[in-house]
Amino acid sequence: MDESELRRRADNGDIAAIDELIELATERGDLGELRRLSDRGDIIATERLIELAVESQDMNELRRLADRGDSDAVDELIQLAGELGDMPVLRILADRGSSDAADQLIELATELDDMDELRRLSDKGNVTAAEVLAELTAE
Repeated sequence: MDESELRRRADNGDIAAIDELIELATERGDLGELRRLSDRGDIIATERLIELAVESQDMNELRRLADRGDSDAVDELIQLAGELGDMPVLRILADRGSSDAADQLIELATELDDMDELRRLSDKGNVTAAEVLAELTAE
């Protein structure tokens, strides 16, 4: 069966066709097809999309999924941003209330001796940032 027929069947709710499309898209690394299926609400397609986005370090895709409320995408985005040292992404997520992102941001700011970031977090009421800042300024 060709791919257009699979898509037609999938669009009509054929679970087997959806599963086969997800498998094909995953094997090919086809983020577009996985995105299409994910946007239609397919959880497995979303999981595969997140996996491929992490593998390819596609921060934009992870941000898109995180912005629509996918908690797995948020977790992976925080981890990847921490690994890549992407303070702006961590800052946005921390400012939205993610304590995990705030912890990663504090860790990164500490490694980089970024007192301004630690002060910013402390001024926003982050106790850990205040404690780290106090330790670093006492040295």
